[in-house]
Amino acid sequence: MDTIQIEITNACNHNCGNCTRFCHHVQKPFFMDFETFKTAVDSMAKYPKMTGMMGGEPLLHPQFEEFCEYMKSKLPKRQLGLWTSLPPGKERYAKTIVDTFDHVFINDHSRDDVYHAPVLVGIEEIYKDPREMFYVINHCWAQMSWSASINQKGTFFCEIAASMAMLFDEGDAWPIEPGWWWRTPKDFREQIEHYCPRCGLSVPLPRRKSVDSIDDISQKNYERLVNRSKKIAKGEYKISDLVLSNCPEPMASYKDTAYRNRIASRYGMYLVVNDMGFWTPYIVDGTKQQQSSIFDEIKRTYGG
Repeated sequence: MDTIQIEITNACNHNCGNCTRFCHHVQKPFFMDFETFKTAVDSMAKYPKMTGMMGGEPLLHPQFEEFCEYMKSKLPKRQLGLWTSLPPGKERYAKTIVDTFDHVFINDHSRDDVYHAPVLVGIEEIYKDPREMFYVINHCWAQMSWSASINQKGTFFCEIAASMAMLFDEGDAWPIEPGWWWRTPKDFREQIEHYCPRCGLSVPLPRRKSVDSIDDISQKNYERLVNRSKKIAKGEYKISDLVLSNCPEPMASYKDTAYRNRIASRYGMYLVVNDMGFWTPYIVDGTKQQQSSIFDEIKRTYGG
């Protein structure tokens, strides 16, 4: 994996369909305490790739600036990333973001061409033969391309497993300790067997627009959540028919520089694609006339 996430909250200003963090299922969002965050950052010492800060929406954490100060004091800026939608009302964090992170990944889910796979449609309800089920799980595209995670419960081989641990409030996390990320797949078995059967990401299922607040849920996951989920209580769900798709909707077609620079301009920032394929943030400085000229150029180039 090229990234490990420190997930500091599952509070979010969006209510997306099929959210991978189940933000609006939980009765009360968590906010990672500072001591746990420091332990998490310290555990990433000598990790050779990227350490990310993620949520929910991390800018909603009341100690976001303190977290950034500690993070940049312990880890190289070159290896720090932020996953955010740059929510309105937090523009004061622009300089903190630029000073702390070399990589920004803007996840703004306000467009109708952003699709989410049905995380809560359990593969265990699609493949009855465990050998077939675990063959598909062992070739999960998300596990091959996404991140391991640290949250309030501990550390996990997969960010979805970490989210499910918070949602279902069960299962065992690894302790947050130096070098925990040296584990290899043979060490993952307990977490895989507990969380992966409940997840639908490894299966080619129809995807849903994120602007649709509905979550697709399989029957067993519905039964696990019916008395504890705010989204189910509000009727923001659909029981899946478990029918596979020959051609699931693309998830990443919207993830372009133009789209992200329009969002960054709200914070007085602009983004430049770097050699790791992420976006490095910069503050637009100079006179008001120069700033206006830069933003006009962004609008001419990217629209909006």
